[in-house]
Amino acid sequence: MKDLKYLFAYTVPISAYIAFESTGIGCYTAVFYAFIILPFLDILTGETQANISKETVQSKKNKRIFDWMLYLNLPIVFGLLFLAFIKIQSSEYALYELIGMGLSAGILLATNAINVAHELGHRKPYFERFISKFLYMPCLYMHFYIEHNFGHHLNVGTPEDGATAKYNQNVYSFWWSSVSKQYFGAWKRQLDLLKAQKKGFISLKNDVFWYHFIQAGYIFSIYYLFSLKVMLFAVVVGVLSFLFLETINYIEHYGLKRFKLPSGRYERVQPHHSWNSNFNIGRIVLYELTRHSDHHFKASKKYQVLDSHEKSPTLPMGYPASILLSLLPPLWFYVINPLVPEKMKKGTSTVC
Repeated sequence: MKDLKYLFAYTVPISAYIAFESTGIGCYTAVFYAFIILPFLDILTGETQANISKETVQSKKNKRIFDWMLYLNLPIVFGLLFLAFIKIQSSEYALYELIGMGLSAGILLATNAINVAHELGHRKPYFERFISKFLYMPCLYMHFYIEHNFGHHLNVGTPEDGATAKYNQNVYSFWWSSVSKQYFGAWKRQLDLLKAQKKGFISLKNDVFWYHFIQAGYIFSIYYLFSLKVMLFAVVVGVLSFLFLETINYIEHYGLKRFKLPSGRYERVQPHHSWNSNFNIGRIVLYELTRHSDHHFKASKKYQVLDSHEKSPTLPMGYPASILLSLLPPLWFYVINPLVPEKMKKGTSTVC
């Protein structure tokens, strides 16, 4: 039965469904659930730092139920999205209701589309990587697949990484720097891959190029099937979803840096280069994304067997509450800055 605990991740789509079927303040149901109820449940259920035994790892790693719990997000996400589109098309909403529905849809995509896409994007089977890219599509962030896998995991904790927030950088500044740097980074990685494969720019292998056409096709198909109003809603929801993603990136690596060795290379990625959180509910809802240090230690390691590391800096709250805290920069700095290792607060990244 413990294996089924990740079914709790579907409570976010349930809250989004309630939001889409509601009017008035009910349109904010997913927002209330994500940022009031989930933090409360994190406090109520506490933390678990224990790791599963080595004997259990092999059996858990090979259980298909953990994979199917990820795959099921594909029809759930797109089914709920189209429900929202139908509601927007067929009903008249006040502006504040549209905002609530947009935020609820953005939370749905951030947790059950982008987060699942991130997990599957590190897998080897083509089928799983295809689902990953398909889930990135409504988030308008397909290029993230390239930059994250070939850029972020290589450069995390260095000035070259757009997804690592600098010490004392606020989340709103980070949104701009991370989104822009990762977009152009994706193009750089793609062009490097094409060069290595001796392929031209106009090529079936130029994934980033085709991602733009796929996303444009998705947006214009919504316009064709519904209306301009629904299309604009879909665009706003996509933007909100990747801003939620970038907020998670912000709290995952804020202020943590890798140092250059005398050889000129950066030190190897270690557990202390990512923030962890062991609060139980946040772990389950985000498919163990909060055990981020172990994910960076071995990116292909499946979510159900990720470990907690004692040497990892630990957030004093779960991810949902941390996201909320980051949106209030003075409070974020007050709580988190004292937890950043002193040597990482200095301006230099060089080890002598």
